[in-house]
Amino acid sequence: MKKNSQGRKNILIVGGAGFIGSHLAEVLIKDNNVICLDNFVTSNMENIRWLLSNPHFEFIKHDLTVTLNLAELPELKKFQLPVFGLQEIYNLACPTSAKNFDKLTVETALANSVLVKNVLDLALKYKAKLLHASSAVVYGPRQSNNYVKEDYQGLVNFTGPRSCYDEGKRFAESLISTYRQFYKQDFKIARIFRTYGPRLALNDGQMISDFIFNALDNKDLVIYGDKNFSTALCYIDDLVDGLLKLMASSITEPVNFGSNVDTLLTEVAAKIIKLTGSGSKIVYQPSLDFITSLTLPDITLAKSHLGWYPLVSLDKGLEKTLEYTRANKQLLTSIINHNN
Repeated sequence: MKKNSQGRKNILIVGGAGFIGSHLAEVLIKDNNVICLDNFVTSNMENIRWLLSNPHFEFIKHDLTVTLNLAELPELKKFQLPVFGLQEIYNLACPTSAKNFDKLTVETALANSVLVKNVLDLALKYKAKLLHASSAVVYGPRQSNNYVKEDYQGLVNFTGPRSCYDEGKRFAESLISTYRQFYKQDFKIARIFRTYGPRLALNDGQMISDFIFNALDNKDLVIYGDKNFSTALCYIDDLVDGLLKLMASSITEPVNFGSNVDTLLTEVAAKIIKLTGSGSKIVYQPSLDFITSLTLPDITLAKSHLGWYPLVSLDKGLEKTLEYTRANKQLLTSIINHNN
């Protein structure tokens, strides 16, 4: 694997200013050159602002549904792409707004098709390893409390209101698998289950981040569903560790990444109220199209082949997210006000 004179790989993160992408960049920048590409549809510059002064980091604002010649960009000359190329690409790009999902359906469909094709072409051009972020939604809605393995084919409504995302993620996997088989390239698929932690979007229906933020202001904690809404929650550090292990592995089949502990959101909200000493109340509102309880992941493959499993307990993860939210509350409030 070709590296530059400093022994660093050139790594591209598409969707790198998002929740997962920014945390991934934070880890990768320690030993690599990181090119972060994002169009800010559902991400935020504040997620990566502190990285901008790092000489091994470069941000490019671009929507990769339109092709881009990275080697021609003057800001990337320092990474000498014509000589050293790209070694790895992480594709995390896809709109993930819960409250604005219906306004972004076309962008979502294109991100799961045209953008994926352009990412694949970049990987072929540079002979780069590719890791694509897929989702638990490829399995369809939860049918029971059974845990799904990667060979479960799922049941997805491919013409319904969520099809641009759910069926879109399935199509993206099909496209990547086709390219991998035809071109014999090292392309990987991570099926990501619900993940939380610092930098998760606020005031957008992503309930864990909103629970903590609102609890600090003694506002209602809104669950979009009923008292039986349950889900599995994986802390962001654990997920990033899984993505890095998958990229470094020889695995080519899709791999589940998520917590295998099913938790009632009412219990999570109550934990947060206790942690913050808040006077908030838990209330229930009609469910959102983008927010469902999801299936539960069987993570046997990740455990046996990657030595991966979630290490951060829910209590510890909530404490870490609360600590971040308290420390950055003024900034987070300004972001919410700017987005409204």
